[in-house]
Amino acid sequence: MAKYSTGGVGGDESGACELCGAEDRSLETATVAGAELNVCDQCLKHGDGDAGQTDTEDRTQERKRRKKAAQNVARLDDARKVDTDWQEDTEYEEDPLPYLVSDYGTLVEQARQAEGLQIDELAREVGADEDDVVAVEQGRAARANVGGSLISALEERLDIELADT
Repeated sequence: MAKYSTGGVGGDESGACELCGAEDRSLETATVAGAELNVCDQCLKHGDGDAGQTDTEDRTQERKRRKKAAQNVARLDDARKVDTDWQEDTEYEEDPLPYLVSDYGTLVEQARQAEGLQIDELAREVGADEDDVVAVEQGRAARANVGGSLISALEERLDIELADT
């Protein structure tokens, strides 16, 4: 009978697997549902990580897994927010987006704030859609199909260099 405990009566010197209760099997220490248990090789698959890993390694792997999951969710969220209405008669090639400097979004945001402008005010001044200015500040200019004319207008209005020449 399985003990389902982390020690049982008299400690864990019984030599039985703490998950299935099997006796006379070689046991290894594994973390299962946050508890460190002595388990047989058949129950080892129920462990939270690789056998023999330290708690620090487990936490590091968990942080990496969560970070990757958050990045994937952010990418999906960005994809849902992008306006994907492609219009057949629009000439997107006539207003190509130049190569932009790294952190161009932060640069635009800081320059706008230094000028004391709100996003809607800046958009109005440069004759652009507010969503396009937001996309530039968030570093999504290419995904949002922002044209090079907006980049030029922002450079001129905010007196900054965004195009990587």
